[in-house]
Amino acid sequence: MDQLLPSAFNGLILGAFYAVVALGLSLIMNLTGTINLAHASFLTLAGYLAYTLVLHGSPFWLALILAPLLTVVVGIIAERTLIRPLYGRDPIYSLLLTFGLALVAEEAFRLIWGANGVPFSPPPALSGTVQLGFMAYPVFRLFIALVLIIVIAALTFFLRGTRFGLRLRAAILDSEMIAALGTNTQLLYMINFGIGILLAGIAGVLAAGLLGLNPTSGNALLMPAFICVIIGGMGSLFGSIAGGILIGVVIALTTLYIPAASEVSMYVLMAVVLSIRPRGLFGEEGLFD
Repeated sequence: MDQLLPSAFNGLILGAFYAVVALGLSLIMNLTGTINLAHASFLTLAGYLAYTLVLHGSPFWLALILAPLLTVVVGIIAERTLIRPLYGRDPIYSLLLTFGLALVAEEAFRLIWGANGVPFSPPPALSGTVQLGFMAYPVFRLFIALVLIIVIAALTFFLRGTRFGLRLRAAILDSEMIAALGTNTQLLYMINFGIGILLAGIAGVLAAGLLGLNPTSGNALLMPAFICVIIGGMGSLFGSIAGGILIGVVIALTTLYIPAASEVSMYVLMAVVLSIRPRGLFGEEGLFD
Protein backbone atom coordinates (compact mmCIF):
# COMPACT_ATOMS: atom_id res chain seq x y z
CA MET A 1 0.00 0.00 0.00
CA ASP A 2 2.94 2.32 0.69
CA GLN A 3 3.96 1.99 -2.96
CA LEU A 4 0.49 2.54 -4.40
CA LEU A 5 0.46 6.35 -4.30
CA PRO A 6 3.98 6.75 -5.74
CA SER A 7 3.15 4.29 -8.53
CA ALA A 8 -0.11 6.08 -9.34
CA PHE A 9 1.73 9.42 -9.37
CA ASN A 10 4.35 8.01 -11.75
CA GLY A 11 1.49 6.72 -13.87
CA LEU A 12 -0.06 10.17 -14.12
CA ILE A 13 3.21 11.66 -15.38
CA LEU A 14 3.73 8.79 -17.82
CA GLY A 15 0.16 9.25 -18.97
CA ALA A 16 0.75 12.96 -19.55
CA PHE A 17 3.68 12.01 -21.80
CA TYR A 18 1.48 9.66 -23.79
CA ALA A 19 -1.30 12.25 -23.95
CA VAL A 20 0.92 15.00 -25.40
CA VAL A 21 2.31 12.66 -28.08
CA ALA A 22 -1.19 11.33 -28.79
CA LEU A 23 -2.55 14.87 -29.17
CA GLY A 24 -0.02 15.52 -31.93
CA LEU A 25 -0.96 12.27 -33.67
CA SER A 26 -4.65 12.99 -33.28
CA LEU A 27 -4.41 16.53 -34.68
CA ILE A 28 -2.65 15.27 -37.80
CA MET A 29 -4.93 12.26 -38.31
CA ASN A 30 -8.19 14.09 -37.67
CA LEU A 31 -7.56 16.88 -40.16
CA THR A 32 -5.59 15.24 -42.97
CA GLY A 33 -6.15 11.52 -42.50
CA THR A 34 -2.38 11.00 -42.27
CA ILE A 35 -1.26 8.08 -40.12
CA ASN A 36 2.14 9.42 -39.11
CA LEU A 37 4.38 6.48 -38.23
CA ALA A 38 7.35 8.88 -38.38
CA HIS A 39 6.06 10.70 -35.30
CA ALA A 40 8.56 8.82 -33.11
CA SER A 41 11.38 10.02 -35.36
CA PHE A 42 10.46 13.63 -34.65
CA LEU A 43 10.50 12.84 -30.92
CA THR A 44 14.01 11.42 -31.27
CA LEU A 45 15.17 14.26 -33.52
CA ALA A 46 14.12 16.87 -30.95
CA GLY A 47 16.04 14.98 -28.27
CA TYR A 48 19.18 14.86 -30.39
CA LEU A 49 18.91 18.54 -31.33
CA ALA A 50 18.56 19.48 -27.66
CA TYR A 51 21.57 17.27 -26.84
CA THR A 52 23.63 19.00 -29.55
CA LEU A 53 22.62 22.47 -28.38
CA VAL A 54 23.54 21.68 -24.77
CA LEU A 55 26.80 20.07 -25.93
CA HIS A 56 27.74 23.35 -27.62
CA GLY A 57 27.03 25.45 -24.55
CA SER A 58 23.33 26.30 -24.74
CA PRO A 59 21.40 26.19 -21.46
CA PHE A 60 18.92 23.34 -21.09
CA TRP A 61 16.06 25.85 -20.88
CA LEU A 62 16.99 27.33 -24.26
CA ALA A 63 17.40 23.87 -25.79
CA LEU A 64 13.92 22.94 -24.54
CA ILE A 65 12.54 25.82 -26.63
CA LEU A 66 14.80 25.76 -29.70
CA ALA A 67 14.95 21.99 -30.31
CA PRO A 68 11.15 21.55 -30.75
CA LEU A 69 11.02 24.63 -33.00
CA LEU A 70 13.84 23.30 -35.20
CA THR A 71 12.04 19.97 -35.30
CA VAL A 72 8.91 21.77 -36.52
CA VAL A 73 10.92 23.25 -39.41
CA VAL A 74 12.07 19.76 -40.45
CA GLY A 75 8.53 18.45 -40.04
CA ILE A 76 6.98 21.16 -42.20
CA ILE A 77 9.56 20.53 -44.93
CA ALA A 78 8.64 16.83 -44.86
CA GLU A 79 4.93 17.68 -44.88
CA ARG A 80 5.17 20.09 -47.82
CA THR A 81 7.40 17.88 -49.98
CA LEU A 82 6.42 14.31 -49.13
CA ILE A 83 3.12 14.09 -47.26
CA ARG A 84 1.01 16.83 -48.86
CA PRO A 85 0.60 14.98 -52.21
CA LEU A 86 -1.09 12.13 -50.31
CA TYR A 87 -3.85 14.24 -48.72
CA GLY A 88 -7.24 12.92 -49.73
CA ARG A 89 -5.90 9.50 -50.73
CA ASP A 90 -6.28 6.20 -48.91
CA PRO A 91 -4.56 6.41 -45.48
CA ILE A 92 -2.47 3.34 -46.35
CA TYR A 93 -0.32 5.53 -48.61
CA SER A 94 0.62 7.93 -45.82
CA LEU A 95 1.16 5.00 -43.47
CA LEU A 96 3.67 3.39 -45.86
CA LEU A 97 5.38 6.70 -46.64
CA THR A 98 5.84 7.70 -43.01
CA PHE A 99 7.00 4.18 -42.13
CA GLY A 100 9.72 4.51 -44.77
CA LEU A 101 10.53 8.00 -43.52
CA ALA A 102 10.95 6.62 -40.00
CA LEU A 103 13.42 3.99 -41.23
CA VAL A 104 15.44 6.62 -43.10
CA ALA A 105 15.45 8.92 -40.06
CA GLU A 106 16.63 6.11 -37.78
CA GLU A 107 19.61 5.42 -40.03
CA ALA A 108 20.35 9.14 -40.27
CA PHE A 109 20.46 9.36 -36.46
CA ARG A 110 22.95 6.47 -36.40
CA LEU A 111 25.17 8.14 -38.99
CA ILE A 112 25.15 11.55 -37.30
CA TRP A 113 25.10 10.73 -33.58
CA GLY A 114 26.19 7.08 -33.51
CA ALA A 115 24.40 3.80 -32.90
CA ASN A 116 24.83 3.88 -29.13
CA GLY A 117 22.96 6.06 -26.68
CA VAL A 118 24.32 9.47 -25.74
CA PRO A 119 24.25 11.04 -22.25
CA PHE A 120 21.64 13.72 -21.82
CA SER A 121 20.95 14.70 -18.24
CA PRO A 122 18.77 17.46 -16.79
CA PRO A 123 20.55 20.55 -15.44
CA PRO A 124 21.73 20.64 -11.80
CA ALA A 125 18.82 22.94 -10.90
CA LEU A 126 16.44 20.07 -11.68
CA SER A 127 18.38 17.32 -9.95
CA GLY A 128 17.63 15.92 -6.50
CA THR A 129 14.28 15.22 -4.89
CA VAL A 130 11.51 17.13 -3.16
CA GLN A 131 9.37 15.90 -0.28
CA LEU A 132 5.70 15.56 -1.25
CA GLY A 133 4.51 14.21 2.07
CA PHE A 134 3.83 10.66 0.95
CA MET A 135 7.23 10.27 -0.76
CA ALA A 136 10.40 11.99 -1.92
CA TYR A 137 9.99 12.64 -5.63
CA PRO A 138 12.56 13.64 -8.30
CA VAL A 139 12.46 17.35 -9.12
CA PHE A 140 12.95 16.69 -12.84
CA ARG A 141 9.82 14.52 -12.98
CA LEU A 142 7.80 17.26 -11.31
CA PHE A 143 9.22 19.74 -13.82
CA ILE A 144 8.17 17.40 -16.64
CA ALA A 145 4.66 17.18 -15.20
CA LEU A 146 4.43 20.98 -14.99
CA VAL A 147 5.61 21.48 -18.58
CA LEU A 148 3.22 18.84 -19.94
CA ILE A 149 0.27 20.35 -18.07
CA ILE A 150 1.14 23.79 -19.45
CA VAL A 151 1.41 22.37 -22.97
CA ILE A 152 -1.98 20.64 -22.75
CA ALA A 153 -3.62 23.76 -21.28
CA ALA A 154 -2.06 26.00 -23.95
CA LEU A 155 -3.24 23.70 -26.74
CA THR A 156 -6.74 23.61 -25.28
CA PHE A 157 -6.85 27.41 -25.10
CA PHE A 158 -5.51 27.70 -28.66
CA LEU A 159 -8.13 25.36 -30.09
CA ARG A 160 -11.06 26.73 -28.11
CA GLY A 161 -10.15 30.37 -27.49
CA THR A 162 -8.56 31.62 -30.71
CA ARG A 163 -10.03 32.22 -34.14
CA PHE A 164 -7.40 30.11 -35.87
CA GLY A 165 -7.97 27.27 -33.42
CA LEU A 166 -11.70 27.40 -34.11
CA ARG A 167 -10.96 27.18 -37.84
CA LEU A 168 -8.84 24.10 -37.24
CA ARG A 169 -11.65 22.45 -35.30
CA ALA A 170 -14.15 23.40 -38.00
CA ALA A 171 -11.85 22.02 -40.71
CA ILE A 172 -11.71 18.69 -38.88
CA LEU A 173 -15.51 18.52 -39.08
CA ASP A 174 -15.87 19.76 -42.68
CA SER A 175 -12.76 20.87 -44.56
CA GLU A 176 -14.69 21.38 -47.83
CA MET A 177 -17.02 23.90 -46.23
CA ILE A 178 -14.09 25.77 -44.68
CA ALA A 179 -12.40 25.94 -48.09
CA ALA A 180 -15.63 27.19 -49.68
CA LEU A 181 -15.73 30.02 -47.11
CA GLY A 182 -12.34 31.25 -48.30
CA THR A 183 -9.93 29.66 -45.82
CA ASN A 184 -6.57 28.59 -47.20
CA THR A 185 -6.80 24.90 -46.27
CA GLN A 186 -3.24 24.12 -47.37
CA LEU A 187 -1.94 26.69 -44.89
CA LEU A 188 -4.27 25.20 -42.30
CA TYR A 189 -2.91 21.70 -42.97
CA MET A 190 0.69 22.91 -42.72
CA ILE A 191 0.18 24.74 -39.42
CA ASN A 192 -1.81 21.84 -37.99
CA PHE A 193 1.00 19.45 -38.90
CA GLY A 194 3.52 21.83 -37.37
CA ILE A 195 1.58 21.95 -34.09
CA GLY A 196 1.52 18.15 -33.98
CA ILE A 197 5.30 18.03 -34.50
CA LEU A 198 5.83 20.77 -31.90
CA LEU A 199 4.04 18.62 -29.30
CA ALA A 200 6.21 15.67 -30.29
CA GLY A 201 9.33 17.83 -30.05
CA ILE A 202 8.58 19.05 -26.53
CA ALA A 203 7.83 15.50 -25.37
CA GLY A 204 11.00 14.28 -27.12
CA VAL A 205 13.31 16.67 -25.27
CA LEU A 206 11.74 15.86 -21.90
CA ALA A 207 11.78 12.12 -22.61
CA ALA A 208 15.46 12.28 -23.58
CA GLY A 209 16.33 13.66 -20.16
CA LEU A 210 14.16 11.06 -18.41
CA LEU A 211 14.41 7.88 -20.48
CA GLY A 212 17.72 8.34 -22.31
CA LEU A 213 18.54 9.07 -25.94
CA ASN A 214 19.36 6.65 -28.76
CA PRO A 215 18.27 6.27 -32.42
CA THR A 216 15.11 4.37 -31.45
CA SER A 217 14.23 6.08 -28.16
CA GLY A 218 11.09 7.74 -29.56
CA ASN A 219 9.56 4.36 -30.37
CA ALA A 220 8.89 3.77 -26.66
CA LEU A 221 6.22 6.49 -26.76
CA LEU A 222 4.76 5.89 -30.23
CA MET A 223 2.69 2.74 -29.78
CA PRO A 224 1.19 3.82 -26.42
CA ALA A 225 0.30 7.14 -28.07
CA PHE A 226 -1.54 5.38 -30.91
CA ILE A 227 -3.40 3.28 -28.35
CA CYS A 228 -4.33 6.49 -26.49
CA VAL A 229 -5.97 7.78 -29.67
CA ILE A 230 -7.84 4.50 -30.17
CA ILE A 231 -9.03 4.24 -26.57
CA GLY A 232 -9.95 7.93 -26.38
CA GLY A 233 -11.70 7.77 -29.73
CA MET A 234 -10.88 9.19 -33.16
CA GLY A 235 -11.83 12.83 -33.53
CA SER A 236 -11.67 13.61 -29.83
CA LEU A 237 -8.69 15.52 -28.48
CA PHE A 238 -10.06 15.22 -24.95
CA GLY A 239 -10.23 11.49 -25.56
CA SER A 240 -6.49 11.44 -26.32
CA ILE A 241 -5.79 13.13 -22.99
CA ALA A 242 -8.11 10.77 -21.09
CA GLY A 243 -6.67 7.75 -22.90
CA GLY A 244 -3.11 8.82 -22.08
CA ILE A 245 -3.78 9.28 -18.37
CA LEU A 246 -5.69 6.00 -18.21
CA ILE A 247 -2.95 4.03 -19.96
CA GLY A 248 -0.21 5.61 -17.84
CA VAL A 249 -1.93 4.71 -14.57
CA VAL A 250 -2.78 1.18 -15.75
CA ILE A 251 0.83 0.52 -16.82
CA ALA A 252 2.21 1.93 -13.55
CA LEU A 253 -0.11 -0.15 -11.36
CA THR A 254 0.46 -3.28 -13.44
CA THR A 255 4.22 -2.76 -13.09
CA LEU A 256 3.75 -2.61 -9.31
CA TYR A 257 1.70 -5.79 -8.96
CA ILE A 258 2.42 -7.86 -12.12
CA PRO A 259 5.66 -6.53 -13.67
CA ALA A 260 5.75 -9.17 -16.42
CA ALA A 261 2.37 -7.95 -17.74
CA SER A 262 3.16 -4.22 -17.75
CA GLU A 263 3.62 -3.93 -21.52
CA VAL A 264 0.63 -6.06 -22.44
CA SER A 265 -1.70 -4.24 -20.01
CA MET A 266 -2.38 -1.37 -22.42
CA TYR A 267 -3.42 -3.80 -25.15
CA VAL A 268 -5.75 -5.56 -22.73
CA LEU A 269 -7.21 -2.18 -21.76
CA MET A 270 -7.71 -1.32 -25.44
CA ALA A 271 -9.47 -4.63 -26.09
CA VAL A 272 -11.80 -4.10 -23.11
CA VAL A 273 -12.69 -0.53 -24.10
CA LEU A 274 -13.30 -1.40 -27.76
CA SER A 275 -15.42 -4.42 -26.86
CA ILE A 276 -17.70 -2.15 -24.83
CA ARG A 277 -17.49 0.98 -26.99
CA PRO A 278 -16.08 0.35 -30.50
CA ARG A 279 -15.59 4.09 -31.19
CA GLY A 280 -13.51 4.58 -28.05
CA LEU A 281 -14.46 6.48 -24.93
CA PHE A 282 -15.19 9.81 -26.62
CA GLY A 283 -15.06 8.82 -30.30
CA GLU A 284 -16.75 10.93 -32.93
CA GLU A 285 -17.65 10.21 -36.51
CA GLY A 286 -14.37 10.75 -38.33
CA LEU A 287 -12.23 10.31 -41.38
CA PHE A 288 -11.85 6.58 -41.20
CA ASP A 289 -15.51 5.58 -41.07
